[in-house]
Amino acid sequence: MKLLLIEDNLAMQTTLVRSFERRGMQVATCADGARAIDRWQASQPDVVLLDLSLPGRDGLEVLAQARAAGLAAPVLILTARGTVGDRIIGLNAGADDYLPKPFDLDELEARVQALARRAGPRADREAGVGPPAFCGMRIEPDSGAVTLHGEPMELAPRELALLRALLAQPGRAVAKERLYALVFPQQAQFQAEAIEVVAYRLRKRIAGSGAQLVTLRGLGYLLKAAA
Repeated sequence: MKLLLIEDNLAMQTTLVRSFERRGMQVATCADGARAIDRWQASQPDVVLLDLSLPGRDGLEVLAQARAAGLAAPVLILTARGTVGDRIIGLNAGADDYLPKPFDLDELEARVQALARRAGPRADREAGVGPPAFCGMRIEPDSGAVTLHGEPMELAPRELALLRALLAQPGRAVAKERLYALVFPQQAQFQAEAIEVVAYRLRKRIAGSGAQLVTLRGLGYLLKAAA
């Protein structure tokens, strides 16, 4: 089994690498959130262990970008943030499991094994079996493009980024602030009107596809099947 450990605490990183390697697993590591997506794409892990408090880029942002890019490996969040609210946010962002620190190494290994079994063989993902289609739309794992019934959709870069973020978790509300960070990654100050303009354009682009972009006042946006 191949693991990717995204953790900036070097003592924790060393302990976990030794523990998993003794159990016969291969472990790639990354200590910088800004480099996590590149490391993820390069290592092709079966399971990702992700800390939330990372330098460069927050772990939740890493997770949202990974899912938007079609990276489908199951994610187990490891973090000192142990409140129920934090767990819900992590799971809604696309995590598959959540284990607060401190934790037992045997429990961690059991959860990793369970996630790997549920995800199926890595060969399926490497062969291009990515996230399932939603209303005929699908994120292509290799290119990150979005296709509709197998044909590439003609979208502006920001429309594409927004659609990928919503397709990563259809039927779930995604906050405007989170979407803004993905669509406008170089602009730190949140501007609600900017993301609203992109959402307006995307709504027109997907008209007739069978999917509907819904605005949830005070919550954000979600993608659902049109009635």
